[in-house]
Amino acid sequence: MTGWYAERTPDTSAKAVVALTLLALLLVAAVPVALLAAVIIMLLGYVVGGLALFGGSILVAALAVALAGMSGMRHLRKLLSGRSVRVVQLDGSQYTDTVAPQDSDYANVVRLDRSEYTEVR
Repeated sequence: MTGWYAERTPDTSAKAVVALTLLALLLVAAVPVALLAAVIIMLLGYVVGGLALFGGSILVAALAVALAGMSGMRHLRKLLSGRSVRVVQLDGSQYTDTVAPQDSDYANVVRLDRSEYTEVR
């Protein structure tokens, strides 16, 4: 049972991806607050400061989302390339449980035999 818990706990790179994702969500949620603050600053007469605040908040939020996305994709590639996640590709003989219905209510159905199928890999 100890091995199961050790295998399920995230490593430091997974914790970093989660932290970056939470930071990105927090910064995206702060954009409307920055817009409200920018409007108030512009009403007080500081138009350039308000525009800078709003533009900066959008820029920082977009940067955080991009960084979280890139690190998440890198972590996912690392997981899939390692031996921790097993991906099994099935060949044609393992699809025996799916049976196509023989009778159909549709008149314009084209029936293909197995030699006319194309396999995409």
